[in-house]
Amino acid sequence: MSLGPVMLDIEGTQLTEYDRRKLLHPLTGGVILFTRNYSNSHQLAELTREIHALRNPHLLIAVDHEGGRIQRFQKDFTKLPAMRELGKIWDKQPTRARHFAKQLGYVLASELNACGVDFSFTPVLDIDYGQSCVIGDRAFHHDPDVISELAHQLMLGLRKGGMLAIGKHFPGHGYIQTDSHHAISIDHRPYADIELNDLRPFQKMIDYGLAGIMPAHVIYPNIDQNPAGFSSTWLQKILRAEMQFEGCIFSDDLSMRGAADYLESIIMRARTALNAGCDMVLVCNNPQGVDALLSQLQWEMSATSLSRLARMHARNNFGSMTKLRENADYVQAVREIGSIGCENLHLPLQ
Repeated sequence: MSLGPVMLDIEGTQLTEYDRRKLLHPLTGGVILFTRNYSNSHQLAELTREIHALRNPHLLIAVDHEGGRIQRFQKDFTKLPAMRELGKIWDKQPTRARHFAKQLGYVLASELNACGVDFSFTPVLDIDYGQSCVIGDRAFHHDPDVISELAHQLMLGLRKGGMLAIGKHFPGHGYIQTDSHHAISIDHRPYADIELNDLRPFQKMIDYGLAGIMPAHVIYPNIDQNPAGFSSTWLQKILRAEMQFEGCIFSDDLSMRGAADYLESIIMRARTALNAGCDMVLVCNNPQGVDALLSQLQWEMSATSLSRLARMHARNNFGSMTKLRENADYVQAVREIGSIGCENLHLPLQ
């Protein structure tokens, strides 16, 4: 059974019969995990093994695991700093900041990889304009070139850990105060301003080989009246044609108010996002919406989308958390990450 276009969530730390029915549906292509799905690394590895065993090719398993306040798994995992900490180090020691970014990406990916997770929705490529309530310290920096440098190193670390990177929130969510989780968000800037600033990290990362992008549920009315994730102008004309992005496009959660207030029907939201250019759509914390989507959506996956999604499977280099903790590179990286945020950053670079 090939992968479908829907990524959905599950109830708890073990699969229920209801979960299994959803995951076996041909429209399902992936699972996104949350804190409620986690108790410890052993349980997570068992859960992901069970999910992967359901289908061939196996369903994609994803998580929002950025560091700082967005880290779904805590116990047994290294506590990761917010990306802003790397930006602070950059302001004093750019070479060290690059090194830490790569080490952080490596630890993030290798720990998730060892537990059977295919990828995290990271890095955040938004610019910190100092006014977004939802982005804040999730952003690396206020300078788009610094963001590009640090995100590139993080991506190299992710790759070393067997995982690909997904940049978000295209074309940039950092300028507005509104949180698109809770309301329709509108950015009134002209395209020239967005292109000059916000698009630069995305373009640089595309040039570096970025595998995935998640668009924002933000409306940029000077470019299109549709939120970016529902806009063929943003996704096909700008992202695909002009910026030459060939990777996978994942919608942001279609249950967020920035999407729900735009289109009332979950079916219309999914269909509009897919028609606009998304390869896979996310529906989270909305079991009624998932049921409606799986029973009513009609969508034929293109060979191109299937190829893009197949690329997102992780390369399991480590086998288990126990084996990972015997890896000298990993042990060194964890030690160095523990010093981020400390005043005395005199660890030797390896």
